[in-house]
Amino acid sequence: MAITTHETETDIQDRAILVSLVTDKIKRTGIDPELSLQELVQLAETAGVEVLDVLRQNKETPDSKWFIGKGKVEELRMAADGLGANTAIFDQELSGAQVRNLEEALDLKIIDRTQLILDIFAGRAKTREGIIQVELAQLSYLLPRLSGHGKNLSRLGGGIGTRGPGESKLETDRRHIRDRITELKRQLDEVIKTRELHRERRRKSGAVQVALVGYTNAGKSTLLKQLTDADVYIENQLFATLDPTSRVLQLIGGKEVVLTDTVGFIQNLPHDLVASFRATLEEVNEANLVLHVVDASSPMRQEQMDVVQAILQELGAAGKPQIVLFNKIDLCAPEQLDMLPSGNGFLKISAFNEEDLVRLNELISDELAGDTLVFRIPGDRGDISSLLYRVGEVLETNFDENDVLYEVRVNKEDYAKWSYMLAEFVDPS
Repeated sequence: MAITTHETETDIQDRAILVSLVTDKIKRTGIDPELSLQELVQLAETAGVEVLDVLRQNKETPDSKWFIGKGKVEELRMAADGLGANTAIFDQELSGAQVRNLEEALDLKIIDRTQLILDIFAGRAKTREGIIQVELAQLSYLLPRLSGHGKNLSRLGGGIGTRGPGESKLETDRRHIRDRITELKRQLDEVIKTRELHRERRRKSGAVQVALVGYTNAGKSTLLKQLTDADVYIENQLFATLDPTSRVLQLIGGKEVVLTDTVGFIQNLPHDLVASFRATLEEVNEANLVLHVVDASSPMRQEQMDVVQAILQELGAAGKPQIVLFNKIDLCAPEQLDMLPSGNGFLKISAFNEEDLVRLNELISDELAGDTLVFRIPGDRGDISSLLYRVGEVLETNFDENDVLYEVRVNKEDYAKWSYMLAEFVDPS
C-alpha cells in the first residue's frame, strides 16, 4: 500500500511472512499443516495484512527459545530484509519469551495465530457484549505474555496485534490488567443474566428456535438473509458475523420459528475466545433444531465439519437434532458433488437458489413436525384451544356436542414442553 501525504506512520500496512512449524505432535493430531497454513493466509488477508511469503519447517519439537530452529530464524531474517516485511505471523501459539526473543533477533512485529484471530474479532465486535467478550479474551491471552510483548506494543505502525484494548492498557502492570479482567467478567455476567432472561421469555412463549452453526465463511449469514430477508452484514471473509442475529422464519404451513445466526467456528479457536463467547455460543443449546452449514466447495470440508462437531460437543449441544446443509454447491465441480453424503439429515443447496430454499423450508418443517394427534377440548377451555396453535399446525377443526375436536400436527419439542397440560385432552379414538 503506497503511503499518501495524508497517511501517518500508524497507517503503515502490515507486510508479513507467514511461518509454520510442523512438529511430531502436530502430525499425530491429524491436522493437515498445509490446509492450516492456507487458512492462516485467509486470516491474515482478512486482517488487512499483505502476505509476502511463507516459510515452513519440520522439527520434532519446538525450540524453547525461538520456537523455530536457529537456522530458520536467520532464514526468516534474510527473507524479511529482502522482501521489506515488517511482521512475522506464526501458525502456532508462541510463549511470551519466544515472542521477545524473535523480536530481538528479527526486529519484526511477531504475531501468532491466536493473536491474529483475536485481532480480527476486535475489528468485528460491534455490540457491547461482543466488545466486552473480545477485550476479555485479548487480555486473558496477553496477561501471561506481557514480558514478551513490550517491543511489540511500543512499536510504531499500529496494525494487527494492537487493536482492541489499546497500548495504554496493555503496558500497565499486571495488577491493573487483572482488575480490568475482573471488571469485564462482572460486566459480562450482567449481559449473561440479561441473555438468560430473554431465553426464559422465549421458553415461556413457546418460541421454536433453529440455530445456524458452521465453520467461518460457510455461508450462514447469506442463508439467514435469503430465508428471512434479514438486513445482515454479508462479506466473503472470515468471521463476518460475531454477534448472534435472530430473525423470524415463516415455514410452509404458516408456523413461525426463530432462526439464529451464530459466530463461525475455526480450528484451533483460541481457548480464551471460546471461554469469553461461551454465553453467546450456548444459544445453540436452546435450539430445537441445528442447521450445520458446510462450505461444500472447500477442500477442507471434512476437517471443518469435524471442528464444528467437536465444538458442539464441548458446548453440550452435540445431541441436538441436526441437519447438515452442504452449501455453495454452485461452486462445486461435478466430482465434488458426487462425494457429498446424501439421504436423511443431509441436503445439498445453494443459498441463492430459490428451489433449494423451498426444499430447505420443507425439510425444517418436517424435522420439527411430530405426530398428528386429535385433541378433544371442552368448549369452555379456550386457553387449551389457544395452546394447540402454539404447539403445532392445526389441520382440521370439528364440533361434537360441547367439545371441539382439533386435528394437530404437533411440534416435537413444543409438545414435550406442554404435554403435562395437553396429554389429558388427547382423544384415544
